[in-house]
Amino acid sequence: MLEPDELYTLRAQFWLGHYQMALDEAKSIMRRPMSADLKAEREEIVARCNIAMKNYDRVISGDTSAAGLKALALQAQFVTLKESGGSTQAVVQELQSMLGDGVSPRVQVIAAQVFLLADMKKEALQCVHQGLTLEQMGLSVQIYILLDRLDLAEQTLNQMRKTDEDSMLTQLSSVQIALATGSSMAQDAVHTLNQISEQYGPSPMLLNLMACAHMQAGNYADAEEKLTQAREEFSADDADTLVNLIVASQYQHKPVVEYVAALKQQYPNHFLCKGLDTVGGAFDRESIKYKA
Repeated sequence: MLEPDELYTLRAQFWLGHYQMALDEAKSIMRRPMSADLKAEREEIVARCNIAMKNYDRVISGDTSAAGLKALALQAQFVTLKESGGSTQAVVQELQSMLGDGVSPRVQVIAAQVFLLADMKKEALQCVHQGLTLEQMGLSVQIYILLDRLDLAEQTLNQMRKTDEDSMLTQLSSVQIALATGSSMAQDAVHTLNQISEQYGPSPMLLNLMACAHMQAGNYADAEEKLTQAREEFSADDADTLVNLIVASQYQHKPVVEYVAALKQQYPNHFLCKGLDTVGGAFDRESIKYKA
């Protein structure tokens, strides 16, 4: 197991979705002596928290002299353009130009995350699949799951366990694999997530993962309870929360109009909204044929 360093708590809070707590932690350790690389990573985590909290302008207009911060500014630009329906091609190309020899693992992770958002799974995997850091391996696990290569995801998880079995990223990756495996491992995911929440407290991200685990186990009421908690305690209105509420409600034969309307209003370019528009349009065209 790796020895905890000055950023151990900061990383864990970020990975668990406790973004404001992570920002407070970053501020509290600002004056501690640490290497230049750790200082750079600290500033990158601050920027990543701001992106997660939708403070895109703060990242875009911030210091971009370092490669990591420049990559994060590009990520913020990408998300802003994607949410507004603008072209993201130039941002992707600029990120690709940064991926030469000697690029840092953290920049590779940022680029891979953007490529995933751009539905460029092959390019995303190329950034991280040979990486040795936990973040590179954790992102590789997610991509392998998306590619239906659960065998490679499990191999990568084993590598993560050899590197640091107790790391929060290793535990979260085990949860993701359990969810991808299906209902047979859903209770394992619930157990792990309950332990993490008891130790670090809930977050919208953890509550959504718990909701997914409950749905995999067929416990849709429990899933709805976790999602309602996310909305009531954290005012969560992110796309994941709304989509999971739609799914949990449908399985319980409850109305979903409120959640669908909120998703369409706040995230009109979400793939589910586009799918609903496509299906709705097809239905309208067909229904015309049968009008009396």
